[in-house]
Amino acid sequence: MHRLKSALKWLYPGMRVKRWLLLTPVGVLLVIVGVTLLTNMRIVDYLDAAARFSVIKAHLDLSQPGVYAPIAVMAIALGLVLIFISFRQVIGSIASVISPSHKDRLADVIYQRRYLAQGHRMVVIGGGTGLSTMLRGLKEFTSNLVAVVTVTDDGGSSGVLQRSHGVLPPGDIRNCLVALADEESLMIELFQHRFDDAGEGLSGHSIGNLLIAAMMDITGDFEQAVKETSKVLAIRGRVLPSTIQNVAIQAVMKDGSVVEGETNITGSAEPVHRISLVPGDVKPLQETLDAISLADAIVIGPGSIFTSIIPNLLVEGVVNAIVASPAVKIYVCNVMTQPGETDGFKASDHVRAITDHAGRRLSTYVLVNKEVPSLRLLDKYRQQGAELVVPDVDAIREMGYKPITGNFISQTDVVRHDPEKLAEAILRLVFEKSFIPR
Repeated sequence: MHRLKSALKWLYPGMRVKRWLLLTPVGVLLVIVGVTLLTNMRIVDYLDAAARFSVIKAHLDLSQPGVYAPIAVMAIALGLVLIFISFRQVIGSIASVISPSHKDRLADVIYQRRYLAQGHRMVVIGGGTGLSTMLRGLKEFTSNLVAVVTVTDDGGSSGVLQRSHGVLPPGDIRNCLVALADEESLMIELFQHRFDDAGEGLSGHSIGNLLIAAMMDITGDFEQAVKETSKVLAIRGRVLPSTIQNVAIQAVMKDGSVVEGETNITGSAEPVHRISLVPGDVKPLQETLDAISLADAIVIGPGSIFTSIIPNLLVEGVVNAIVASPAVKIYVCNVMTQPGETDGFKASDHVRAITDHAGRRLSTYVLVNKEVPSLRLLDKYRQQGAELVVPDVDAIREMGYKPITGNFISQTDVVRHDPEKLAEAILRLVFEKSFIPR
């Protein structure tokens, strides 16, 4: 009964669909008449009488075969046109209410979402700007994306919210949500807007971080807060924190000193020797482990090796899940070194750091950029203490990995991976593996 009442609402005044719904049976009737005439059948006598009356003045001989053919074809054509107009107007009327911005390209949107829904299942693991950059490229090929993001950031707005409200750091998660958003819009700009010099309380915070914190207050659960925020941005895929437990990172430096907290680690003058989590028995989300086990591809990086990537791998069970997964496994090496964290690192040093912390090889392929940025950009980065990561592919190959080299960067005011080039390189490996029998 409830469904019947709901269906009858289509006939309510102001719905703007009744006239078009009524046009459909008219079109269907014309198609039936046309087919009937074309096959020389008779449904009703008056139809034949009407035809005879109309052709008297045209001096047509109804006994001749095919005399009804032009009338039949016109009836079928007119009927199909009316049906098409009816459906188009009904869909347009509905779309104008539900999704006004997509009204004129609804077919494109539906096709795109259906196409993306059939894309490869991919899990990407990391954090920071590198991860969100890669997601912008991958979302154009599949919506079956799961981003597993570190929650150890203790600086800036994220750190303030963590200390004052007990919220897990939302900064990296916010950037991934924005990267996976269905399209750039004013909502995205609003989500990323940061209050500068806004006085005590708001200064330094982004609206996105505050929204996630508010959503946690409403739902009482950080994981649910991220899911609800995802709906606001209509993202392509899912963003999962690597854990929903409060956790910090601790580093043993080369000189043996112990430093705790991401900000303190990156600000230390000593190179990092080893990273661990505090507490050390942090549990992952079951949803993360399930996504890894079902993935067609698992991509690790790019991102800060010690503060964005490795912390995810130290969460209990994540490494074992990656090793057990039959997915194509790829590590994307950073383009530039990071001051205070990977000074002097070559590509092989990045790979070795992951292997040492995981206790085993996690990927088959290593994507390494070989393009050299302009001298202007290199000088700019040198002034900040960063250098181009040397693509020592021979050393990577000797470690048992398969290096994949290419020109993967875009050069603007910064040197970063190009989202499209990176996505295409990753998907090429996935497609190649798909055609190799297991």
